[in-house]
Amino acid sequence: MLALLLGVWIAPALAQGDAKRGEYLAKAGGCLGCHTEDKKDATPFAGGRALKTPFGTFFGPNITPHPQAGLGKWAEADFVRAMRHGRRPDGANYFPAFPYPSFTKINDQDLGDLWAYLRTLPPSNRASQPHDLGFPFGWRFLVTVWKWFFFTPGPYLPAPGVPDIINRGAYLVQALGHCGECHTPRNFLGAPKRGRFLAGGKGPEGKDVPNLTPTGLEKWRDSDFQDFLVTGIKADGDVPAEAMGEVIRNTTSQLTPQDLAAMVAYLRSLPPLPD
Repeated sequence: MLALLLGVWIAPALAQGDAKRGEYLAKAGGCLGCHTEDKKDATPFAGGRALKTPFGTFFGPNITPHPQAGLGKWAEADFVRAMRHGRRPDGANYFPAFPYPSFTKINDQDLGDLWAYLRTLPPSNRASQPHDLGFPFGWRFLVTVWKWFFFTPGPYLPAPGVPDIINRGAYLVQALGHCGECHTPRNFLGAPKRGRFLAGGKGPEGKDVPNLTPTGLEKWRDSDFQDFLVTGIKADGDVPAEAMGEVIRNTTSQLTPQDLAAMVAYLRSLPPLPD
């Protein structure tokens, strides 16, 4: 009996994530863009990408397995805590410029596979750049108050009575793709306006972003929209702004046709909101 109990306890600790599947999830999550410096020949995932906001400039950290500069000393539990609860290994808050309000919805299996993939990356010794924030926005303890009002941790739960394709699309859009982080307008405290989910407005850097509810997609055929997410070219030959162009290169063009169809089906199912 003791051996059986020990086996039950040890088995989860020895479980290994699927790094190959994690690579696909990292593409779906757009990890490369936020964690790679915006310059030629930058080391992938070594950090340095700047995100300008009204609160200051945030810099994506090094997430390679380097023991000093990256996540090399982290345990998987540290990674899960960061993604699910927005906390560093020392317990301090991450700023929500790291989109854990969306990533908290990623399920346990996918978090394990993502972690397994990150462990396979070549280590980089590039030091993570400190954020450049205005007073008092650099005080991490203030994020605790922000979380009380605007953050609910926990994985995405499929909606009952909803087709599987729409639930899959909701998971991709809300959790992995964290589309709402850019396509949902924010209040003066930097929190998404829940009643305007995916309705467009101003992005994190003050640029206009489109409405992804059926109002914004009414002129698109499903096939044209899916082609745009793969090729980056609209039916009329136009191309998106650079930010969305990068999302298409690194993320949506890497998704399976089934996942792209699921995303479109979910977006079509949303209540139409005015621009």
